Amino acid sequence: MADNKSESKKVSRRKFLVRGGLGTIGVVAIGTYIFRNSIRREILGTVNSLDLPYTDNTDKPMIWFEVTSENNILLHSPKVEMGQGTFTGIAQMAADELSVSMSQIQVIHAASSTGNIDSFATGGSTSISGLWQPLRELAAMLREMLLKEASRKMNVGIDELTIEDGILSGNGKTMTYAQAAEGVENWKVPDTPVLKSLKEYKYIGKPIARVDLDAKVFGDPIFGMDAQMPDMLYGAVVRPTKIGAKFVSADIKPAENMPGVVKVIVEEDFVGVVANSMLEAEKAKDAIIVTWEGYEDLNTDAIFKIMTVGNGKSTIIQKHGDALDKQDGIETLEFRTPIGAHAQIEPNGVVASVEGDSAVIKISTQVIGLTRKEVASRLGLDVEKVNVIPTYLGGGFGRRLHTPHAVQAAVMSKAVGKPVKYFFSRKEEFQHDMFRPPTHHIIKGKLNAEGYLDGLEHQFVSGDVGNHSALIPDFLPPIIGADIGAIRGGFIQYTGIPNFRSVYWHVSLPFATSWWRSLGLLANTFAMESFMDEMALKANKNAVDFRLAQIGDDSIGVRLKNVIKAASEKANYSEDIANGRAMGFAASIDAGTPCAQVVEVSIVDNEIVVHKVTVSLDPGLAVNPDQIRAQCEGCVIMGMSAVLYEQMYVENGELQPTIYGPYQMALMKNAPKEIDVVLLQGKDTPGAVGEPPLGPIGAAIANAVRRLTGERLTELPLKLSKTM
Repeated sequence: MADNKSESKKVSRRKFLVRGGLGTIGVVAIGTYIFRNSIRREILGTVNSLDLPYTDNTDKPMIWFEVTSENNILLHSPKVEMGQGTFTGIAQMAADELSVSMSQIQVIHAASSTGNIDSFATGGSTSISGLWQPLRELAAMLREMLLKEASRKMNVGIDELTIEDGILSGNGKTMTYAQAAEGVENWKVPDTPVLKSLKEYKYIGKPIARVDLDAKVFGDPIFGMDAQMPDMLYGAVVRPTKIGAKFVSADIKPAENMPGVVKVIVEEDFVGVVANSMLEAEKAKDAIIVTWEGYEDLNTDAIFKIMTVGNGKSTIIQKHGDALDKQDGIETLEFRTPIGAHAQIEPNGVVASVEGDSAVIKISTQVIGLTRKEVASRLGLDVEKVNVIPTYLGGGFGRRLHTPHAVQAAVMSKAVGKPVKYFFSRKEEFQHDMFRPPTHHIIKGKLNAEGYLDGLEHQFVSGDVGNHSALIPDFLPPIIGADIGAIRGGFIQYTGIPNFRSVYWHVSLPFATSWWRSLGLLANTFAMESFMDEMALKANKNAVDFRLAQIGDDSIGVRLKNVIKAASEKANYSEDIANGRAMGFAASIDAGTPCAQVVEVSIVDNEIVVHKVTVSLDPGLAVNPDQIRAQCEGCVIMGMSAVLYEQMYVENGELQPTIYGPYQMALMKNAPKEIDVVLLQGKDTPGAVGEPPLGPIGAAIANAVRRLTGERLTELPLKLSKTM
C-alpha cells in the first residue's frame, strides 16, 4: 500500500479526549504545585491507577499495515516484543477487525522510518490495554478502505460485499484484499467505522498460539545479539568499576597497536575501541589506562543507612482521617528490600551504521523514539535521518527503557566509517544496570475493640524509579512531589479502615536506579501485606476475612474482594499446618488490576520451598487467556526469584556480584510444581497484566513461613534465622 500524501481525516471526539488527557494531567500538575498537598494526593492517586492511553498515531492505517501480494497483512507494531506475548494479542485484535485469519497476519517491529513510533515506550503493562481501542479502529478503517476500492473495481455496491479471510465477495464476484489494494496510490482515510461487537470476534478472547513461537523454537536470528550489518566491526567501551567514578583522562597508547585494533576513540564522556572482532576489542579496552576520580569506597551498610525512613524529602501520597502518631496500642514493624538487578539473559547491545547525514540503528530497546532522538542529537543529524530498527528483546523488564549505548556505537561507527556492533559484557551488564532501588518501610497499625484496624500508616523510602529517568520530564517530579514509579503498591488498598496514611520519602543514591518490572509494587506489597497478615494474627482472625472486612465498596474495591475470594476458594485456603506445609495469602492492586495469591510452602534443609501458587487476577477483558496465564506464571517465578534469592551488594565502592551464580536466582528445581491461575473479568476492556501478578508473591511466601515457623521475616531475600 502506498502512503497517502493528500489524506484528510477528522479527529474524532474520542481521540481528542485521549490526546487531551495527558495534557490535562500537566495542567492539573501545575495547579497541584500551586494548591499543594490535597490536589497533589488526588493526582498521585489518579496516576497510580490510570490506564495509560496510546497517544501516538491513530489516524493513518497505511503506516500500521501493509497488504502483501500473497493477500497477507503485515502489521508494523510500535510496541516491542520481549516475551510478553504482545505480538499475539495485537494480531488477534487486527485479524478480527480486518476479517482475516490468524495465519494471514504477520507482526513485525515498526522501524522508526515507517513513522509509526511510540513516543512513550513499551512498558507499564500498557501494550494490549493501550492499543485495544486505537488498533481495532485502525484495522476497521483499513477494512473500509479496501471495501471501497473493491466496490469500485468490481462495480458492486459496498453493502452487497462480504469478507471472509481477506476475500471480498458479492454478486457472484470475488476479489482479494491484495487485488483491491493493487495500484492504489492515494488512499482516503474514512472516519472511524463502527467496530464489530465482541460476539462477532473469532479470535479475541480465545487462547491463540503465540505468533512468534516458531522463530524462537528454531533459533531464528531475531534478537539484538543476532543483528548483523555488512562489513561490520566490533566495539568496546571503557567503563569504571567504582560507583560515582568520573572519567578524567586515558593513556590509549598500549591499545592502539594491539592485534585487530582499527581505532581508539576518545570522547569527552567515554573511551571506545573498534576492532575486527569482539575479543580483540575487549582485550584492547582492558589495556587502556584510565584515570578516574570522584568515587567513594561505599559498602552495603552505608547504602542502607542512607535508605532509611526519615532521610530525604517526604510527600504524603494518601491521607484519610487522623494520624497514628500520638495514640497508644500501636503495633510497628520495619521491612527492608535490597538492590535488585534486571539480570535479563541478553545483555544490552546495538549495531550502528553512520554514513554521511544518516544513521541506521539495530537495537533491543523499549524506547525507539527516545533512542532515535538521542542518536540524532549527539551526531547533529535530522531526527528523520536516523532509522531505528527494533529487534526482539532477550528480556527487558525495564532495563531497556534507556539505551544510550546506541549513541556510543553511532559515534564509533562515524569515527571508522563502518558499521559497529557493541554489546555489554556480562560484568558490565551487572555493574552498570539501572537497578531496582533498595527500600525501607515503617508500618504502624492499631486494632479496635472488634479486632479490626482503626488506623494504618505506611512510611517508605526509595531511590529513583521514574525520577531522573529518560522518560520523565524534569518539571514533573518537583511538581507532583513523588516518584510515580516508586509509589506503585505504596497506597493503602484497605480504604474501609477509618484512618490511614501513606508517606513516601525520596533519597538520591550514588548509583543509577530506575524501572524494574512492577516498579515499587514488589517491595511495597511485601511490606504492606506482611504487616496486614501480622495484624490478622494479633486479632486472631482469618487472614482472608480480615482483609475482606476492611476493603471499600467502590468499583476497584469490589474487584479486589472478588479476586481475594476467588483465590481463597480455588486454593481451599486454610491456616492449619498439614504434612509440614502451610499456606500464605496476599493481595494487591497495580495499574487498576487487582491480584490475589495463595502459596503453599514447607521448610526443607532450612530452605523455603514453594510447592504451589494459586493466582486470581482480574485483568478485565482477556484478549488471549493463555497469554495472561503465561504472564502470571512468569511473574510468580520472577517474583519468587527476587524474594528468595536475588540481591546486589556494595563492597569497596563496587556493585557486586558481576556474574550469574554468585548472583543467585531461582532455578528450575526451585519452581513450584503447580501454578493455578483463575481469571476474572471485572470490566469490559483489557487492563494491565505484565506486572500486577508480581505484587503479592513475596508477602504470600513470608506469611506462609510465619504460620509454619512463627518467625516474621521482614527483609528480602527471605532467609530463616532459626534452624528448623
